[in-house]
Amino acid sequence: MPAAARRLPYLEALARSGLMEALAPFDPHVAGTPPLGLDVPGSDIDVLCEVDEGWAFTQAIWAHAGEFDSFIIRQWTGETRPIVASFEACGWPIEIFGDPRPVVRQPGWRHFTVERRLLALGGEGFRAAVMAQRHRGLKTEPAFAVTLGLDGDPYLTLLELDARSDSHLLRRLKDCGFAGIVSGEQKCGDE
Repeated sequence: MPAAARRLPYLEALARSGLMEALAPFDPHVAGTPPLGLDVPGSDIDVLCEVDEGWAFTQAIWAHAGEFDSFIIRQWTGETRPIVASFEACGWPIEIFGDPRPVVRQPGWRHFTVERRLLALGGEGFRAAVMAQRHRGLKTEPAFAVTLGLDGDPYLTLLELDARSDSHLLRRLKDCGFAGIVSGEQKCGDE
């Protein structure tokens, strides 16, 4: 049986790992595909944190997760120089992002919230269409972009949509044949 078929539900995995308690001083938020119900085999659990003091964050992660399988911690060279740790626990790959911005302003959280809004507005047909793209191998943001017929960088385009009202998102979904309609694999631009 593949590991993904044996893994625990993501919330149980987080509870058993003790990770959220260990990260409590850093305002941890779970994001990504498992809480959206869009995970596929190989999906990971993303935990986003606000980090003012990188050394304290690194020490907390190292102390708690340093013994987990495949543990790695690194610092990106991007504008905010986030610290990223990854490892495996309770059958799941887990990735932790520590960024100096409040979690609600971090790109990962903004992607998560707009995706959650789109799924709520688009109904089961939209969810099925996004999942069809995920099963074809697309990452989450590209799957949303393809399903909505969006051009350009899917990561930037979804950040732009995050700033839009639900009314705007609903119009976009309706233009693509969604918004509460069960529609299988339909996507924007399909005849």
